Amino acid sequence: MSPIIQSLLDTDLYKFTMLQVVLHKFPQTHSVYHFRCRNLDDTAYPLVEILDDLNTQLDMLCQLKFKEDELQYLRSLRFIKSDFVDYLELFQLKRRFIKAGIDDEGRLDIWVEGPMVQAMMFEIFVLAIVNELYFQRIRTPEVLAEGERRLQHKIALLKQYEVRQNPNDPPFLVSDFGTRRRYSYAWQKHVIEELNQASPYIFRGTSNVLIAKDLNITPIGTMAHEFLQAFQALDVRLRNFQKSALETWVQEYRGDLGIALTDVVGMDAFLRDFDLYFAKLFDGLRHDSGDPYEWGDKAYAHYKKLKVDSKSKMLTFSDGLNIEKAWDLHNYFKDRFQVSFGIGTNLTNDMGQTALNIVLKLVECNGQSVAKISDSPGKTMTDNDTFLAYLRQVFDIPEVSA
Repeated sequence: MSPIIQSLLDTDLYKFTMLQVVLHKFPQTHSVYHFRCRNLDDTAYPLVEILDDLNTQLDMLCQLKFKEDELQYLRSLRFIKSDFVDYLELFQLKRRFIKAGIDDEGRLDIWVEGPMVQAMMFEIFVLAIVNELYFQRIRTPEVLAEGERRLQHKIALLKQYEVRQNPNDPPFLVSDFGTRRRYSYAWQKHVIEELNQASPYIFRGTSNVLIAKDLNITPIGTMAHEFLQAFQALDVRLRNFQKSALETWVQEYRGDLGIALTDVVGMDAFLRDFDLYFAKLFDGLRHDSGDPYEWGDKAYAHYKKLKVDSKSKMLTFSDGLNIEKAWDLHNYFKDRFQVSFGIGTNLTNDMGQTALNIVLKLVECNGQSVAKISDSPGKTMTDNDTFLAYLRQVFDIPEVSA
């Protein structure tokens, strides 16, 4: 069996940007991550069937080290600091921190537990491995042909939208955010090459650092939920965890990577913490759950209330998008904001087969539960309902039924 992950750069940029902050600000933090498949009833076969191959792939993953040209590439990124690259030169994932098995209900079960400076790097690799192992078994020439047909349709759409753009409007910007849900590495790279060649003015980059390096395009990403969630268990009042996380980010990057993620405890609770100070410091906001139009309207009202020019700010949308949805959102918000779009599954795993909806989420930090209260019912994640209820109480968040 050949390794699915062949480079430690084959992950999303925000893994490096978050890891750098963790290493510099709270390197001693202990963490636990838990795997979940949100659409178990829709799989072509039980995921436990890939368990043996998954464990073999994890063995191979933990043999990898960064190569010299990969380290040099990371050094070339303005916001990556030299001491962090020195750390990565010694970096190797430790097999003892990850376990894959079968849970009490007979489902695939994956746990990562260890220092956060190690554990957080497993996520994207593990999800990409699970995806590729799963789809290898149901791959046919017809599936690949259908994927190509759908890709060419997307290219035709981008060319059509390029022509329809008003040159006086903010540009329509699309990037690939699909590493974690991809059909395979080869397919993701093919999709990015095709889109970049066909429409470089719209297609602006990828979250995948290895592909960005190899194709000489822009790597894109800032922070994920786990970064803000970790602060629920650090030495700050729970009510202040978002402010503390944002402040720590600002101190580390001092103007770079200025897109803040808003939905760790919902948009309303986020905006209560996102005061004039942060509104001026951050370049914009990222949407990842809930109604995107309602979310953007709330962002606009908030900037207006603070007397901040919303046209100077960027809204980045990244939840369940396709190119048509992105274009509609662009046209709705373009007169009020700069707008960009990170499209995942619909770019890298649109093959006519049901994609896996899998996550590997932070559930515990320093022995304490952490949670995400999503604006989308069903995306809330915790292993401790008592802590979840407490978090809702602290941030005055009502429970919404699915």
